[in-house]
Amino acid sequence: MGLAHIAVIQTHVACTLSAIVDPSPGAVQFAQQARVPCYPSLDALLAQAPPDGVVLATPNAMHVPQALQCIAAGVPVLLEKPVATTVVEGQMLLDAVDQSGAKVLVGHHRAHSPIMATALQVVASGQLGRLVAVTGSATFYKPDSYFADGPWRAQAGAGPILLNLIHEVHNLRLLCGEIESVQAMVSHAVRGFAVEDTAAINFRFASGALATFMLSDTAASSRSWEHTSQENKAYPTDENEDCYVITGTQGSLSVPTMRLTTFARPEDRSWWTPLTHSTVALQRQDPLRLQMAHFAAVVRGETPPLVSVRDALQNLKVTEAIVESARTGRVVALV
Repeated sequence: MGLAHIAVIQTHVACTLSAIVDPSPGAVQFAQQARVPCYPSLDALLAQAPPDGVVLATPNAMHVPQALQCIAAGVPVLLEKPVATTVVEGQMLLDAVDQSGAKVLVGHHRAHSPIMATALQVVASGQLGRLVAVTGSATFYKPDSYFADGPWRAQAGAGPILLNLIHEVHNLRLLCGEIESVQAMVSHAVRGFAVEDTAAINFRFASGALATFMLSDTAASSRSWEHTSQENKAYPTDENEDCYVITGTQGSLSVPTMRLTTFARPEDRSWWTPLTHSTVALQRQDPLRLQMAHFAAVVRGETPPLVSVRDALQNLKVTEAIVESARTGRVVALV
């Protein structure tokens, strides 16, 4: 993600890459090619050349300590998700932000996606009626090299619930409102890591709507945001597949194909009534670029963060509830 953010910064009119912080030998060479200094630690950067803003794309356990360093130095932060490894740790960061008024944007970049913006418009328009149910999927296959390159990804504090599902949780909250309770089962059967490789989750929203979600990072499938959204060109694209189906009393929307299904005769709703099918127009853009432009505006004081620490912490609370439900076999309510 650090490299992805650098690539965006280097071609963005709103910001300039001023330095890289990375203790690895390869980072020094990369910084030389980028013609910027490379600092071995965040301490060194903040002591010698505090920038206008910092992008923290580091292992999860470093997120809160490094964000707190930046807050103490008065430097705005774009903090990669998850906001923290635990809710308790995330609350510490939220307290610091509330006390200092620090500018911290959390990198749930799909919140900046035109796909999500369009889906939200459809839901808000009332075309689907009252939301009833959502089916979702994030099933894909991570290669062995993914874990060899980052062994921490196979340890507690990582896993697809925290690394991947937390994106889906944010999307579901945007589309359907706050999550009231969760019920989950997980499996470690394929890889045998300390973290799960597959999970099945049920969600109940405060509105009464329900959702079911299938998650796996060891599945030969393209039913994921990465493979269907066309937003990250590093992934192959399945243009005909969807990862969400949002269903209401008047219609349903499949995302991201944006296929809209409604009754041909809305006044005569019935399973015998014919359904009409259309596609909602969509203008795709890179959400990482949109997020960086937003971060620049946050740094300049022009707008509050679209995804605040408080918002990101709620996502983390949901994922912790999912883990607790899988551990106990019980429905876990979110207070």
